Amino acid sequence: MKKWLTYCGVSICFCFLMVSSCTGSKQAVDITDKEKMAFDQTKGDTISISSDSSEYEIIIIEPGFNFWLQSIARPEGYYSQSFLENRNQIFVINYNQRVLQPNRYSAGLYEWQIDYDPNIDYGYEVNYKLYNYFIYFQRKYNQRLGPFIPRI
Repeated sequence: MKKWLTYCGVSICFCFLMVSSCTGSKQAVDITDKEKMAFDQTKGDTISISSDSSEYEIIIIEPGFNFWLQSIARPEGYYSQSFLENRNQIFVINYNQRVLQPNRYSAGLYEWQIDYDPNIDYGYEVNYKLYNYFIYFQRKYNQRLGPFIPRI
């Protein structure tokens, strides 16, 4: 009888662990009304991301991004350049992997690869705007390009 109770207790614990591990803790991203307004824009924005101290430039054509960058994103100087570079490296790797898998990920979202070399100093402004574009992209299209929730 004691052996049977032990067996039942272990089985119940095992079942509890299995059920609790199956329910992931994926958190939803809260979108404000102001942010939704930026996402709903249809008029094209063109942002040129460049640095005075480097010859690198990125051009982003995305409706609502300019409004979102100016009104919702954290201001320049909020993040350190090393933080931005580390996050951009993770985002670019994941983004580029999705570009190479058009049957699995929407080719409309992941059109071209991004050439981002972590050994090049692109400057603060390029990294700041690229990082914020990735945050905008993830929030607008409900994507996850890294292990963390895209927060503002």
